[in-house]
Amino acid sequence: MAAQSLAERLRAAMNEARKRRDQARTLLLSTILSDIKNREIELAQTPTDDETAEVLRRGIKKRRESVEVYEKVGRTEMAATEAAEIKALEEFLPAAVPPAEIRAAVREAIAGGATDMGKVMGAVMPRFKGRADGKLVNQIVREELAGSTKS
Repeated sequence: MAAQSLAERLRAAMNEARKRRDQARTLLLSTILSDIKNREIELAQTPTDDETAEVLRRGIKKRRESVEVYEKVGRTEMAATEAAEIKALEEFLPAAVPPAEIRAAVREAIAGGATDMGKVMGAVMPRFKGRADGKLVNQIVREELAGSTKS
């Protein structure tokens, strides 16, 4: 039997949550599955696991932004709810790339002649697409570019 696709795993988890009458998890997963369905309509084909993971990442990013907003206005219970949803969604993502591996790729790109932010990001991001947070990669690129100009 072939391994389940990411969308199939999400569907199975949603059905499991329904059976357990876990309304919050059911709602969260059905919302994400709806976003995936919308992506499928945009693409006019079934999304790949990478495209599905991208939809998940967008959902996580939205929730992270919501956490920041809720914390600013003192709505800690709402921020906690959003944070719990982030954790639940992250379970479905492939393991993230360790920062050391990203740093090595960034140094390699800089050694290869990429000297500005755009070129380094352009060289590094495709290697980690779907497996590394763009913010983290951006931060490492900035640190490495700052370090390489000093030497």
